[in-house]
Amino acid sequence: MSQLLILLVFPALVVYAAVSDLLRMTIPNRVTVGLALAFFGVALVTGMAPAEIGWHLAAGALVLVAAFACFAFGWIGGGDAKMAAATALWFGFDHVLMYLLIGSALGGLLTLGLLQMRALPLPRFAARHAWIARLHDTKTGVPYGIALAIAALIIYPETGWMQALGA
Repeated sequence: MSQLLILLVFPALVVYAAVSDLLRMTIPNRVTVGLALAFFGVALVTGMAPAEIGWHLAAGALVLVAAFACFAFGWIGGGDAKMAAATALWFGFDHVLMYLLIGSALGGLLTLGLLQMRALPLPRFAARHAWIARLHDTKTGVPYGIALAIAALIIYPETGWMQALGA
């Protein structure tokens, strides 16, 4: 059972967050709460030591503070900040720096791509889709949750969770 949780829950939730951010420009709180609760569930089921859980909590809290500073400056959305923190909870200090570096690089590429797309006229067939029109709108932000989700999926196989499965 714990193997199934490790293999499916985290990836499914971060993919859902990315798709939601792409289509609606929002990451529902239930996704970030789900990530956090699933971390505790998997940590308990796998027998993670209380001290290690504490270090993972510290990593999540540190990322939450930093991400909300980015939110306060208008660099990312609130859902992105919460997602980064919930994901950091899973990664702990062992992997959080690489996660944030990859997420930042991918976010930069995503931003540059959207800026390029927004500089071009939106084709009529694409304008019929609300989510595409929203992405094209220069007044709309960047769905940074996509970059965070891809970074999370890149880092996840390197974590102790997956290493314990022999993946």
